[in-house]
Amino acid sequence: MKIKKNSNRVSFKNVVFIVVVLLIIVSVVSLFIGRYDVSVIDIIKIFSAKINHTNLPDELQISSYIIWDIRIPRIILAGLVGACIAISGTCMQGLLQNPLVSPDVLGVSSGAGFGAALGIILTANNLITIQLLSFLFGIVSMCLVFLFSKSRKDHSILSIILSGIIVSSVFTSLISITKYVADTEEKLPAITFWLMGSFSNASYDQIKIIIIPVLIGLIGLTMLRWKINILSLGDDEAFTMGVNPKRLRWIIIILCTVMVSSTVTVAGIIGWIGLVIPHICRKIIGYNHGYLIPLSGFAGAVFLIVVDCLARNISSSEIPIGILTALIGAPIFALLFIYKKGEI
Repeated sequence: MKIKKNSNRVSFKNVVFIVVVLLIIVSVVSLFIGRYDVSVIDIIKIFSAKINHTNLPDELQISSYIIWDIRIPRIILAGLVGACIAISGTCMQGLLQNPLVSPDVLGVSSGAGFGAALGIILTANNLITIQLLSFLFGIVSMCLVFLFSKSRKDHSILSIILSGIIVSSVFTSLISITKYVADTEEKLPAITFWLMGSFSNASYDQIKIIIIPVLIGLIGLTMLRWKINILSLGDDEAFTMGVNPKRLRWIIIILCTVMVSSTVTVAGIIGWIGLVIPHICRKIIGYNHGYLIPLSGFAGAVFLIVVDCLARNISSSEIPIGILTALIGAPIFALLFIYKKGEI
């Protein structure tokens, strides 16, 4: 994967400005859209009352609850999850020098998904236990990939990818086993719905649960984003520039794992974002990860907020996020493939 020279700081600032404005617009629009109608005037009154610390009339109490306790945390959570998955996908594609990989390649999503499924079976839908097991098994999957690749003694990119495929397949099989033994009346539907992805449980408590690991991942990857360019040049070139590619590669993998595991704990498995968004951003800004990673984060947030808005409004019942990201992401990826004449 070569680094293109077609990006500059001015164009980067312009593109990021547009995407940030778009992020603000879709976030504001998402406040208005929902099954419970809240007018623009009502929202202005609700925000004004919060800012000025005044009491709302009784007829706006329900609207206030919907805005502050349902829609705002859902928008924030969707934005964080979208940014994390998109940035992780960008980093994975850069450090593994393969544009077809995504955060799922190391088995993190399937590992975290198995943890959630196991938590649903072992507990009476205790959300904290489910999320804890989900996060722990996401980390376990990364550790297994490290051990398998270490057995090859070279820590090559190919050994990491193959180890990820093995671990992912194992945890996918374990998820199937949990579905097979789960109670068909309650547990199986809960597992199935969780794995398809949803923000139906979004709350400020959910945000608090993931905010620390997410910030660690985002800050760490942002600080290392320029060094991913060096990894893209190959290990020999990285050594000549004073960078230990093996150590840097695993630091980035760990940071991505922490973020992706955190997102699965609150939203389930959401595919395609980590694959499609980096390609779209690469087409706009080029291959320089110093610019590509921040842009991917903002674009991923915009994309998932829009998809979540569709998920809760286009049907009488909420559609799982994973279904819509696949329905939207696959055609977009196909168009990119056709546009590039078969080259990704």
